[in-house]
Amino acid sequence: MHNTANNGRQLTELMAEMKDELKDFVQLRIEIFKLELHEKSKTLKIAGPLAILGIVLLATAYLLFTLAVVGLVAAFLPDNSYRWCLAFAAVGVLWTLVGGAAAYFAKRELETKNLMPNKTIEVLKEDKLWIQAEARNQA
Repeated sequence: MHNTANNGRQLTELMAEMKDELKDFVQLRIEIFKLELHEKSKTLKIAGPLAILGIVLLATAYLLFTLAVVGLVAAFLPDNSYRWCLAFAAVGVLWTLVGGAAAYFAKRELETKNLMPNKTIEVLKEDKLWIQAEARNQA
């Protein structure tokens, strides 16, 4: 059985070299992916606690503001036993409209922004095209 390639190298050597190159190739792509995720996690570590603090303070302000608006609406309603109920309902409808608009714009913004690791995906697509071209050249 003849296992020597045209350049004098044995088939087992070629297979071992191909295996090592594939291993290096995969490790490099994994490192690129890890680095990209690490960069994004640094940003999240800084922004996360600040976002939580902001949410807590804004939620407190929202509740106080809502109670003040309800009290204001109740003050302008005629004196009856349902005026507080009507005031809470009116403010609830207002907040529903404003919140719905905010949710719509947030959804639209998230659809336009991609949270995927784009650099890694782009490199993998280029690698796929390169491998396909190499396979066509070898055939």
